Parts: sequence; structure tokens; C-alpha cells
Amino acid sequence: MDDETYPKTLYVGNLSRDVTEILILQLFTQIGPCKSCKMITEHTSNDPYCFVEFFEHRDAAAALAAMNGRKILGKEVKVNWATTPSSQKKDTSNHFHVFVGDLSPEITTEDVKAAFAPFGKISDARVVKDMTTGKSKGYGFVSFYNKLDAENAIINMGGQWLGGRQIRTNWATRKPPAPKTAQDNGSKQLRFDDVVSQSSPQNCTVYCGGIQSGLSEHVMRQTFSPFGQIMEIRVFPEKGYSFIRQSQSPAWVGSFGSPSAQAAAPPGSVMSNLANFSMAGYQTQ
Repeated sequence: MDDETYPKTLYVGNLSRDVTEILILQLFTQIGPCKSCKMITEHTSNDPYCFVEFFEHRDAAAALAAMNGRKILGKEVKVNWATTPSSQKKDTSNHFHVFVGDLSPEITTEDVKAAFAPFGKISDARVVKDMTTGKSKGYGFVSFYNKLDAENAIINMGGQWLGGRQIRTNWATRKPPAPKTAQDNGSKQLRFDDVVSQSSPQNCTVYCGGIQSGLSEHVMRQTFSPFGQIMEIRVFPEKGYSFIRQSQSPAWVGSFGSPSAQAAAPPGSVMSNLANFSMAGYQTQ
């Protein structure tokens, strides 16, 4: 995660004019070591804002989650990834672009990036918004450095749940592909066994989505621990999905709902409380 392609700088806005760089550093270094803080104070009616740079991406990500919406000197601050000036943006024209369609209105660029990040290094990700309303148009794009990573993402994420909808994935074209008809979906839908057979033997991570309620790390750990040692669990309760990384390839994925798999699950498996879920396994980098 130390690669330069992972952002380490946060934008912190809506600050009180009494907030100083020293105070910001004192607050944010409690989460992780900070490299610098640059305060921008305009002599207008606009509120001050600053940029906080961390040494490690994971610390910046933790600070974003912990500090956004918190009050500093009485004002609720807004924290987000710092945007890169267009003149400094990395050229991604030779990278491998994935179209992501049928997105729920509440899905953000960060949600898409988080869902696709386990497949490999991402060079760019965005949810396309209407320029007038600022609302999502229901589709976006994810760019990978590696073609195989993009292919794995298309194969494994197509039809998976992100938020309240099953998303579509395909190679990006100049225009988003037209919505598939029900007949197309029925005739071209890959069987899960086909997807699993195309996956790497080193598959160690499972995507579990479409969970309508009751999602927690405890639930995921209790449910999946009988199938092998769990190395990491990432849970997104408000979006209804999670990632479970195990020490060995979870070969059981293709038949989790079968009688044999159910027999392996603990008595009174908590999955009975999770409606309409779906899973996919893939290799993390």
C-alpha cells in the first residue's frame, strides 16, 4: 500500500478561522504519522481549508473515515481525498478500463474504488455525474494498470450487489453499453462454476454482497470461519457487502448453498438472517 498510486493527502474543509496547522496536526497524528499540513486561508467569505499529507495510505484512509463530519472548534469539518490538478493527472490512456453500470444513486466514487480495489492496482475510478444536478448517472469507470486484473474484475463483479442493485461490468467503450434485456441476461449469464473455474488457484478473497440487514464483522467471522483461517474482514454495513480474505483459496465458494456446504456451517448459521446475498471469489494482489 506504499505505492505512489495510492493517495496519501486529505482535503479538510469547512474549518473555523481559529483552527491552526498545529491543531490539525495534533488531531490527525493521533491516527497516523503526518508528513505535512498546509493551511489555506482566503481573505474572502470562504472558510479556511487545509491539506494533510500522511506517510502511509492506510493512515490517510483511516483518518478520512474517522474525521469526516467531526466537529473541530464547533464546526463540522468535511474530509475527503485531495484532488489532483488536471495538469498533473496521470495519463491512463494505455490502461485497462472497466465500465460499471446499474449503480445505485447513493454509490460514490470511493464506494466503487473500495469494491474493485482487491482485484489489483487502480489508476483511476469515477462515478459519472450529471453536470446540472450533480447526481449520479448510474454508471462509472474503473481503470487498472494490469489487463488481467481488469478481466478478473469484469468476470467476478458482474451481477454482484453494490448497495441496493446488482451491477453490470464490461470493457469500457466510448459510450456506455446499452442496458441488457432480460432475454440477453438469461442467455449470456455465466454459471458460477464457470466463473470459479476461470479464477486463480490462489484465490483467497470472497466478496459477499446483497446483504439487506444484520451485517457485521462478527457475523461474517462466525459464518466463514468454519471454512478456513480468516486473515482479514472488511465490512460495509451501509452498502450491504463485505470482503473476507482467507489464508487459503476458499474452494467452497461455488457451492456455499449446497447441502454439503450447509452441513459444514455452524448450527443455526447466521446466514439465515442475511437475505438475498451473493458471493464471488478472486485473487488479491
